[in-house]
Amino acid sequence: MGERFELTGTIDGHTQHAVVNQVGASLRRLLIDGVELVHDYPQGIVAPSAAGVVLVPWPNRVAGGAWKYEGAEERLTITEQARGHAIHGLLRHSSYRQVRRSEGSVVLAAAVSPAPGYPFELDTSVRYELVADGLRVTHRLENLGDRTAPVAVGAHPYLRLGDIPAAELKLFVNAERHLEVDGSMIPTGNQDQVAGTRFDYRRGRLLDKVSLDDTWTGLDREPDGSSRHYLQAPDGSRVELHMDSNYGFIQVFTAPAFPGPAGPVRAVAMEPMTAPANAFNNGLGLHWLAPGEAWECSWGIRRSTPARSR
Repeated sequence: MGERFELTGTIDGHTQHAVVNQVGASLRRLLIDGVELVHDYPQGIVAPSAAGVVLVPWPNRVAGGAWKYEGAEERLTITEQARGHAIHGLLRHSSYRQVRRSEGSVVLAAAVSPAPGYPFELDTSVRYELVADGLRVTHRLENLGDRTAPVAVGAHPYLRLGDIPAAELKLFVNAERHLEVDGSMIPTGNQDQVAGTRFDYRRGRLLDKVSLDDTWTGLDREPDGSSRHYLQAPDGSRVELHMDSNYGFIQVFTAPAFPGPAGPVRAVAMEPMTAPANAFNNGLGLHWLAPGEAWECSWGIRRSTPARSR
């Protein structure tokens, strides 16, 4: 929906193509050397299941849409009617404006205006930039108001490796702890060690018929503080999600009937999150942005072949 921004490039011998939608600044397509790495969907429909959408100023859910700021209760608009929560922030259906554009990159921006339950004013932007083996995504949030604002950032890409069915892929989540949730998908406060449990994906597990809507933390870090998680094909090729040190959580969601262009498919969302569900209440990963302060965080998607996998 809205304008489509197409990015193309050839870097270090790799050909790249990406498509970003104006609405939600959502990542719609990513091809590296002709291999599709993101699930597309039919023209003319809203991004299904938040596909590729930027989640600001919070990802996931706020329980009952209620939280407290300086002792006073705030009430967000309920946007997940089935469970009665406020979900995926305030910009999911907003039209972003183009700020800068080149053949291989685009910067899109959208304002967060004071709204019910979130009385703050933010300037937000997201930069999509093609790199040698994939895509880098950088978010910037600036507090334009006169009160310190709670913020968190997430994204909702559905990853793939060409036409390989999800059931044949192995999921690797390099994390030591899994967040327990209640019946309405709100964290209970328990963070269980994954060792010896069905949530231990550090050595990879075949997705097969597994159903997931789960969050992990205690991420294994690279020397620069980043973390990586991936789907791996039988031949060893991978689509990798990379997150910088600001991202302390990853959500994995399996959609049993994602509406692909040729019909429903099983799809896997691997969601980078700086904070998990209900962060406005539990404080986990929540970033407090002072008046006039700006904050940046980044993540990306890469393709690797067995010769280049680490």
